[in-house]
Amino acid sequence: MRKDAGINGDAQRIEQMVWMFFLKVYDAAEEDWELDAMDNNETFKSIIPEKLRWRNWAPSTDEEGKLKSDVLTGQSLLDFINENLFRVLKGEDSLDGNIKGIKVNRNTPRHQAIVYDVFQEVNQYMKNGILLRQMIDEIDAVDLLDTEESHAFGDMYENLLKGLQAAGNAGEFYTPRPVTDFTVEHLEPKLGELMGDLSSGTGGFIVSTLKYLEKQKKTANDEILFQKSVMGQEWKPFPYLLGVTNLMLHGIKDPMLYHMDSLGVNMSEYQEEGKLDTIAMNPPYGGATDSTTKQNFKAEYRSSETADLFMVLIMKRLNKGGRAGVVLPDGFLFATDGAKMAIKKRLLTEFNLHTIIRLPGSVFAPYTSIATNILFFNNERAEGAPEGYATKETWFYRMDMPKGYKNFSKTRPIQNKHFDAVNEWWQNRQVLENGEKSRSFTVQELIDAGCNFDLCQYPKEEEIVLRPEELLGNYHKKRAALNAKIDEQLADIENILGIKI
Repeated sequence: MRKDAGINGDAQRIEQMVWMFFLKVYDAAEEDWELDAMDNNETFKSIIPEKLRWRNWAPSTDEEGKLKSDVLTGQSLLDFINENLFRVLKGEDSLDGNIKGIKVNRNTPRHQAIVYDVFQEVNQYMKNGILLRQMIDEIDAVDLLDTEESHAFGDMYENLLKGLQAAGNAGEFYTPRPVTDFTVEHLEPKLGELMGDLSSGTGGFIVSTLKYLEKQKKTANDEILFQKSVMGQEWKPFPYLLGVTNLMLHGIKDPMLYHMDSLGVNMSEYQEEGKLDTIAMNPPYGGATDSTTKQNFKAEYRSSETADLFMVLIMKRLNKGGRAGVVLPDGFLFATDGAKMAIKKRLLTEFNLHTIIRLPGSVFAPYTSIATNILFFNNERAEGAPEGYATKETWFYRMDMPKGYKNFSKTRPIQNKHFDAVNEWWQNRQVLENGEKSRSFTVQELIDAGCNFDLCQYPKEEEIVLRPEELLGNYHKKRAALNAKIDEQLADIENILGIKI
């Protein structure tokens, strides 16, 4: 792809690969659905027109490994994809009118509607049909029916998604896997429950949940529960494509992942059947919310910060007895404006906010250096909570940088082992470093502090202010040392050239 003139940057490269990954994975899923239909004496019909199914245009060779006579490559491949495949999967007729665009309605099965949803705003960037053919051949060579090869492909896909962190604004869709694993582990999801991420991005929290639940599968019925154990909602088309493909690669045949704006639904429309047993998510923050979206929330919660509105939505969607782990920026912890104050008071009065883990500022580097936190709370009243509150006390833990690290980075990212100390503390909570690293605060103390949750802070380096004469003296010393170094290098150059100036 680096040789192709149509692609610029990591985000475009990933998008280009993933729509092909999706069609390859979807074709493998259709093989399973075809077998299921045969077992039930039924006929399977794909939503994708026969000519456009991956198996019928992508492979260069037949079942015996011989090169096909009608293999598409070069300009003919580009024309097929641009004029037929993409148009039809977006719902339009092919350019020559011979193939009708796919249509969906409220009765279309979810596993078929996904194809239409995925392709609404996906792009085909490549302009070199030869290079495109080479890519398709590499992807088609993967045998997704082979368990070992399928797992290896899933690992490769996970590494691909990690590249999003450095891909400009696309980094907002990826949460480092150690963060999602840690969050899910302490929510302890169970088969038979429904876990949800209302801003699911590439599906990181959902995949961590699936890996956690995988160990609980023992019977055929457990597999049925596993398939219906997770759901997600994602507004933007690119991460939606990434997320759907990610779930299918991790064994979910019919992903309950919906292309929608979670904040675009009026809170009054949510009923009991829409409740979730566990919620794990990293809502977008720093973005402004339009006035129309704000109208979906009660006046006291109408904030311009998207993360605030997602907190209100999470509290609305969390089932009685449900557990939530939410990544939020420092701004939510210390801000005391009207909406944030109302949200935090509700969190303490109606939910058990039992733990806040303060993460180092560089966890999401290089995408952003904003300091974040993981808030853990349950929809239940803590035993011993004072009258009028569901929270009794909240434990704070400050997660410090590992020894030898100044910051996390693209080459030295956060790893699962960096949570070892937090995991050990979680099981045996105690005050650390005189309460500066870890301690608990009663709900009354939090209320008295004006709902300021900016506690167990990271130590700030003290700024030393020197007298003017000291500043000038230091400046002259550094300048003299620099001039001496320059003179020395110039003398070396003169000696090498045999010139005396």
